[in-house]
Amino acid sequence: MNVDPATVQHWGVLPTLFKIGNIEISSYSFMVLMALIVGGIIYYVGSRKETEKDENAFYIPIAALIGGILGAKIPEWIGNYSSISDTYHATDLLFTGRTIVGGLIGGMLSVLLVKKLLGIKGRRGNFFAPAVAAGLAIGRVGCFMGGCCYGVSTSLPWGVNFGDNIPRHPTQLYEAAFALGMFIYLEYKKKNSSFIPPGKLFDIFLNSYFIFRFSVEFIRVHPPVLFGLTLYQLLSLAALIYINRRILFLKWRSS
Repeated sequence: MNVDPATVQHWGVLPTLFKIGNIEISSYSFMVLMALIVGGIIYYVGSRKETEKDENAFYIPIAALIGGILGAKIPEWIGNYSSISDTYHATDLLFTGRTIVGGLIGGMLSVLLVKKLLGIKGRRGNFFAPAVAAGLAIGRVGCFMGGCCYGVSTSLPWGVNFGDNIPRHPTQLYEAAFALGMFIYLEYKKKNSSFIPPGKLFDIFLNSYFIFRFSVEFIRVHPPVLFGLTLYQLLSLAALIYINRRILFLKWRSS
């Protein structure tokens, strides 16, 4: 059952983290901010020497951030198009709600565009990968606290009631654990491998994430849109095909 959190009182595990006077600071917003800060620090520390070699490298994280923000919103706008078009005051739909799948795709495409415009040849994905994984782990904890991105009902002992008295899969924590594991793995590979091709770690992260996201969608509350698959499963498949386009093309030619 798909539940509208706006119709349920006290939705979420801990929707408000703390108050400053009469201003409520939501757990989700705070954790997203922490995700950006931590991810930015990890990227800066890891890529500091490489950035110093190329002054244009400064524009790469800026492009990734802007593209990620736009990409995170566009699928939500598409999915809620009827609500936005039919309602003059749909500010919640316009300014809230984000999707990691769209954010990753948007960030990836914007970086490719900026690199082409500025003639940047190097790949910095090996520094982006652990930063994005760490940020994702923190951000998904915010989703869990705020009660978004929840799963379908379950009888498993770790089912969580987000406010409708239905135990649900805490898919936010599944994703946070996956992202944390990826962060540890990527950092280990970066520090213990004698040579890693430029961008290889980001390819590993993207492939792993989109496979994971395609799988976890089966227990998330999203309606199918085509061939029994959700919008985010279709986007994940499209991203996997694009990321591995060269390998798929070579296999197609050899066959």
